[in-house]
Amino acid sequence: MKIPMLDLNPEIDLLWEELMQAMQQVLRSGHFIMGSQGKAFESEVARYLGCKHAIGLNSGTDALVIALRAAGIGPGDEVITTPFTFFATAEAISHVGAVPVFVDVVQETLNLDAKALEQAITPRTKAVIPVHLYGNPCDLEPIMAIASQHGLRVIEDVAQAFGGEYRGRKVGTWGDAGCFSFFPTKNLGAYGDGGLLVTDDDELAEQARMLRQHGAKRKYFNEVIGYNSRLDELQAAILRVKLQRIEEFNEGRIQAASYYRKLLEGVAGIKCLDEQSDSRHVYHQMTVLITNDMRDQVQKRLAEEGIDTMIYYPVPVHKLPVYQGLGYQLPIAERAANQALSLPIWPQIGRNIQEHVIDKLKEALV
Repeated sequence: MKIPMLDLNPEIDLLWEELMQAMQQVLRSGHFIMGSQGKAFESEVARYLGCKHAIGLNSGTDALVIALRAAGIGPGDEVITTPFTFFATAEAISHVGAVPVFVDVVQETLNLDAKALEQAITPRTKAVIPVHLYGNPCDLEPIMAIASQHGLRVIEDVAQAFGGEYRGRKVGTWGDAGCFSFFPTKNLGAYGDGGLLVTDDDELAEQARMLRQHGAKRKYFNEVIGYNSRLDELQAAILRVKLQRIEEFNEGRIQAASYYRKLLEGVAGIKCLDEQSDSRHVYHQMTVLITNDMRDQVQKRLAEEGIDTMIYYPVPVHKLPVYQGLGYQLPIAERAANQALSLPIWPQIGRNIQEHVIDKLKEALV
């Protein structure tokens, strides 16, 4: 049995007619950038998330860069973030000329450690970027309290957690801005690149809208150096179709993760990451820790059985060549990089597939 990490075919089959109709509507319109589909998606996604402004962009990376710029973060500033994330989180900080400051993660969830955050603040610290890793919301209350106490901006990286909730409120709407990715593998994924910035701050939203169009509020009247970063109409139309089913799809992931957890109960050498009781983890990834120093061998044996798995992330960001010279030693993130293994998951995954994955995983652990 060949099992991929993610199978988009069930989703595409389910939505085929709606997707074709939506894309044909865009093609017939002859309007492919900054049109009615993009405006409608921004309105609908803002209503779903419960925020004032939603601004469609070219990618989740651009969302982070533009959010930082719009929040006034630039050269000489420090921005604290997690080392256990995709490179784009830190890359965005560097792109605006600021300095990424890495603090370790908590062992239970691998999300940013609020205590370490507070200890890392200096007079140059201007912002923090918490990442809702694998779809699991950070413990935001202490992060927000620390940020408020020190006058820091909070830019949430929600690339992996669309629809996730913390204390009954969607993640991405707690900070000054929330940044989402619509990369095709995401819970709400386009069929190409796409991103979103959300905020309740009118001034930040105005700056972000200007920055996404070459720094101009009116065409040809450029006020600052900006970017060409717009969510195109085809992707907006696709996302509008999929947004209507996001609760169903996220619930499918949650149920699949719950079954994985049940199958893994009592299995030696495996640890599931914690879910917070006051959060809704939407399981962009079902990630476990292989605690017996066999992670790479386990992955190899599963691959031999036709089962795809992924390692997110094999090298923590502070150990990548571009940042290694900063000299950070962050033991929990470094240990996680040697233990984390993500299992196949998608909303419609069959229980027979999950049982096969776990049977082979148990065999690989011996």
